[in-house]
Amino acid sequence: MGTSEPFDLVLSAAKADAPWAYERLYRSLSPSICGYLRIQGAADPEDLTSEVFLGAFRGLGSFAGGEDQFRSWVFTIAHRRLTDERRARSCRPAMTDAVLPDWAAGDVEEEALRRLSAERVRALCVGLVPDQADVLLLRLISGLTVEAIADVLGKTPGAVKALQRRGLCALRKVFEREGVPL
Repeated sequence: MGTSEPFDLVLSAAKADAPWAYERLYRSLSPSICGYLRIQGAADPEDLTSEVFLGAFRGLGSFAGGEDQFRSWVFTIAHRRLTDERRARSCRPAMTDAVLPDWAAGDVEEEALRRLSAERVRALCVGLVPDQADVLLLRLISGLTVEAIADVLGKTPGAVKALQRRGLCALRKVFEREGVPL
């Protein structure tokens, strides 16, 4: 978990409403959750990450399991919130703000490189079947196991392995067409 305390202790403290435990759980998983949501094209990945953790912390009393199961459970919540956001976005027109974007105040070069990287991953994923993209992002970006991905997506481990294999084969073909050495 990346903390000095054992996961069971942190989880018990969070269930007992200890603010430090919530902070540790959030800090250990939020970068991966936010990265997954960003790559998946969430409108506001940081805000959606906060929503994911609010939902997780509200439902903490019903959670039972170890650290790997907790990680899988939180990614399941993230995946469902992302699906909800996509549905909501498709039902209402996009609104634009007249204010400057968030990146205008920060390091423009760093933000541009981050956005180009995210756009490249997103562009590669567009060529994949949506389930293949989900599996590859959860496996490679989020570091989940095949079993955890199966739980998140509601599929069997065998189906996840097949989707991963087909997705990687599709990416290999894209890279070969582009002349990218493997």
